[in-house]
Amino acid sequence: MIVDTHVHIWEMPPIAPIGPTAPNWKSLPDEPATAEELLKDMDANAVDAAVLVQTSWSTWDNGYVADSARRHPHRLVAMGLVDPLDEKNSETVSYWMRERGMAGFRFHPMYYPDEDVLTARRNRKMWKTLADSGAVVQVHMGPQQAKQVDAIAAEYREMPILLDHMSYPDVAGSPEYAAYRPVLHLARHSNVYVKVSDASHRSKQPFPFRDVHDVIRRIRDAFGADRLLWGTGYPGRHREKHGWLSLADELKLVREGFDFLDDVEKSKLLGDNAARIWKFTALLSS
Repeated sequence: MIVDTHVHIWEMPPIAPIGPTAPNWKSLPDEPATAEELLKDMDANAVDAAVLVQTSWSTWDNGYVADSARRHPHRLVAMGLVDPLDEKNSETVSYWMRERGMAGFRFHPMYYPDEDVLTARRNRKMWKTLADSGAVVQVHMGPQQAKQVDAIAAEYREMPILLDHMSYPDVAGSPEYAAYRPVLHLARHSNVYVKVSDASHRSKQPFPFRDVHDVIRRIRDAFGADRLLWGTGYPGRHREKHGWLSLADELKLVREGFDFLDDVEKSKLLGDNAARIWKFTALLSS
């Protein structure tokens, strides 16, 4: 089973709102990237299912990804955004999960460098609601924010926490990855997973980006193959427009480029682990 765990889709007004969700956010799209484009791309590359991730330019209104997942329940699930500065974000979590069928949420602690936003006291009720609701949580962060995830993962041991884009290892730094050790240290929590994604942007070399392979090996060795996930970025033609590999090349990178993984590890990375987290196997068999 092949599951892409990280795809951004969006619509434009009047279908869906556009606007920033993070301090100092300036990037806005000039055209939509739809669920239909994504499904066409998936079908052309034999990808069974995908996880929709609300973009940072689509406001806090997760309606488009939520509705897209409900229209295609056997292929798609939705991960939204919830404002970590909103005193009522616990109620927001309940609404999107119970009323709109969302699987969980993405947080961006790296956008709040002056505060440990995840562990702020005002968010304790939100985290309890997330855990009680069976949410999946993904975190967009660098190594500097690992201590926040360390605290959340220790308190909510049953909640899957996914680290987006490998938490941005600096492959040009020390060969011992001293600055990256806080991320690898999170492997001590059995509920923390790593998305092996965005390898091309970490690399200074051409495909298959061999200067990134060593850190991926270290991630595999620390977390184990059962906690690795595969994700890409954008649907169809929007991949090239936003500087990402085509879906065909993303698959080729794992299947042929990651020659340090055996076939079982590749299967786990490409979908078996994701199917377990988001229960895609049950969806596809229903």
